[in-house]
Amino acid sequence: MADKKDNKVKDIAGLRRTAKEVKKHVFMTRLLWLLVAILVAIVALGYLIAYFYDKFGSFTVRVDKYDMVNQGLSLSETPDFDHTISVLRADMQYDMTNISGQDLPENIDMINGAHNGKNYIAYTFYLINAGDDTVSYDSNLYIENVTKGVDEAIRVAVFKNGEKTVYGKTKTNGTGMESDCDSEFLSSSLVMRERNEDFSPRSKDKYTVVIWLEGNDPECIDDIIGGTIKFSMDFKIVEST
Repeated sequence: MADKKDNKVKDIAGLRRTAKEVKKHVFMTRLLWLLVAILVAIVALGYLIAYFYDKFGSFTVRVDKYDMVNQGLSLSETPDFDHTISVLRADMQYDMTNISGQDLPENIDMINGAHNGKNYIAYTFYLINAGDDTVSYDSNLYIENVTKGVDEAIRVAVFKNGEKTVYGKTKTNGTGMESDCDSEFLSSSLVMRERNEDFSPRSKDKYTVVIWLEGNDPECIDDIIGGTIKFSMDFKIVEST
């Protein structure tokens, strides 16, 4: 009888231990799934942020990754060679209103990195040849996304090594460029394209891109209020012709 009681007690203890183990297993499984769900949510949020930044962000600069890896063509927010990358993103600017290009600061191309004003985007960066070969490269400035026709009144100033060129869309009547511009957009999606020759090792080209809504443009009207625009600029090594 004593053996039967002992066995029964052992069986009950074993069941209790098993129940605790099952409860612990269920808890750990739920915790694991919760952690997985949180991780997936964080990754998804990161992708969404990257997607919307890339789609609606103000200005992105890229170097072809092949050219960076194989030829040393790189980007930097400073003229130093110690921290170069293939992609730069300027700070976004919300709720810009129109201004005159004449009101932009005179030293606007003298500040490195992002230095937006209240109603303009300004970004200074460096293209660096950190490789061993003299190369030629193309620079292209694109309009990637635009809404409500806001590009009709947009101006883009590109400073290259201190030399300034202002770009704008052709007049809506097709009679040429606006009076405050030096050049017209090449197309509805391409602002400018330039071939740069003899970019020797350890050389740096300094760029400043400034974007604003020109208040003196006849197309700067209420209809474009709430419009958005995104630009990108890319650099790629080309064979000299």
